[in-house]
Amino acid sequence: MMKTIKIIFAFLFVLSFNMNAQEVINLYPGAIPNSKPSDIKETERMGMYAGVTKPTLEIFLPEKEKATGVGVVICPGGGYSVVVYQAEGVRTAEEFAKEGVAAFVLKYRLPSDSTMIDKEIGPLQDAQQAIKVVRENAAKWEVDTSKVGIMGFSAGGHVASTEATHYQKALIENKDNINLRPTFQILVYPVISMEDKLTHLGSRTNLLGENPSQKEKDEFSSELHVDANTPPAYITQAGDDTTVDVDNSIVYYEALRHHGVAAELHLYPHGGHGFVLRYKPSDWMAPIFKWMRSSGWIKN
Repeated sequence: MMKTIKIIFAFLFVLSFNMNAQEVINLYPGAIPNSKPSDIKETERMGMYAGVTKPTLEIFLPEKEKATGVGVVICPGGGYSVVVYQAEGVRTAEEFAKEGVAAFVLKYRLPSDSTMIDKEIGPLQDAQQAIKVVRENAAKWEVDTSKVGIMGFSAGGHVASTEATHYQKALIENKDNINLRPTFQILVYPVISMEDKLTHLGSRTNLLGENPSQKEKDEFSSELHVDANTPPAYITQAGDDTTVDVDNSIVYYEALRHHGVAAELHLYPHGGHGFVLRYKPSDWMAPIFKWMRSSGWIKN
């Protein structure tokens, strides 16, 4: 993971970011659930955040004449140690907005025993809350509540896939029974499994600790929780990824396929981990928009 972080630094150094967000809001209107007092301070370096304890949602809305009614919550990666906010979050959101999709970059809490009562569920709570907030504000943001998806990169892919497979049990206050199920999921070089042979060890250690039980590993292995109601998925990864084993994507696709869930898997022979940082968003996201059109969420 440290090699990947260095690569990210290198790319962020030469990138200039065009911040077109209309608004940044606190994810929770009141007290943040599952939190406890801490001296940990959030820090930012070259577009990446560490020590995140106060989650936010940054809103990128398309021009009205381009709006499709589709919304997507974006969960950047970072091994559950940082949030690669600008490179994977903001750049992606800006491209979605250009194509008429409302995008919401989630700066989720990073798991820590110092800041959370139960660090294992913190990021998942924030993903559930993000879906809830978008649907609650759908009229304001001109989003169709039946077209709210979730997207994740690397460990953010784990955040997204756990939300896509654990939406049935609300881990947040949801007195109005807002639907927490994403309409679709987009996973980019995702961490899927916590099982020994598949997991990205750094992500698992940060989320579950040094010696998680088998029960804990099973609970947070998304491939084990797929059912017929799991949202349709677009999954992409490079076969030569040496950070997150590509079998994460393959086993998740297989689980979806065996349960009759529509899924599209794009595997590239080369690119390594974090390959989106080497290309313009318009290049690597073109197949995503094609998939969204073919699935009926974006009208031709």
